[in-house]
Amino acid sequence: MLKQRILTAVCLLPLALAGLFLLEGGGFALFTGVVVLLAAWEWTNLAALSRLSARLACTAALGLAMVLLWLGGGDRAEGLLWLGAAAWLANLYWVTHYPARQAQWATPARRLAMGLLVLLPCWVGFNSLRASGAEWLLFVLLLVWLADTGAYFAGRAFGRRKLAPAVSPGKSWEGVVGGVVATLALALGYAAWLSLGLSETLCLLVATGVVTLVSVLGDLVESMLKRTRGIKDSGVLLPGHGGVLDRIDSLTAAIPVFALLRVWL
Repeated sequence: MLKQRILTAVCLLPLALAGLFLLEGGGFALFTGVVVLLAAWEWTNLAALSRLSARLACTAALGLAMVLLWLGGGDRAEGLLWLGAAAWLANLYWVTHYPARQAQWATPARRLAMGLLVLLPCWVGFNSLRASGAEWLLFVLLLVWLADTGAYFAGRAFGRRKLAPAVSPGKSWEGVVGGVVATLALALGYAAWLSLGLSETLCLLVATGVVTLVSVLGDLVESMLKRTRGIKDSGVLLPGHGGVLDRIDSLTAAIPVFALLRVWL
């Protein structure tokens, strides 16, 4: 398993970095669109769709929505970012009330709607951040990685109080604090690198704290859906790593929220 994980990472990491930081405009939108559509394909499984035709149709519908947004100039629409933020508030409610409120979203149609409100704003957020400069896209990618890394080590060392035992028993509040500390250090380093003023630095610190917490929620939402579906991984597209959605679950929350905060601030 470890050998598979390493080989997959070695093969995909250069491709991912090239797509994220060398492509611009339509090429970047296409690259991120393909990633989001692969995640959408896996989401149809989380929504308990079993027929191949239904899964293909739902994935194609999201692809069509992205094409129409691109042609209409709405691929960086702030309104969709706000819609995505509202959806994450609803997801927060469902995660904190799982499984008591499971019936509110458990039907396949509602799970598909949940996926649309997660994945489409994520794609819009990618485009918005890339248009504002590669440094901010790099920042949010590093933020998610450091949040996950800090949470892992802090949770291993100090984890006592469970964060969401009904959804993901391995996560702890101490791990969340470790992730926040790591990402705030990143924000301070970024502020120094970009020579930001005091007010700009404070805004970045606030945004970083919020997005770090939201990235944890992205992970929890996917865990909740997988637990409901009775599966371990969202898919098998990445040998040793599970599915695409397993790798970008935190990003699906962090990207649109950070893009919105950047526009707003």
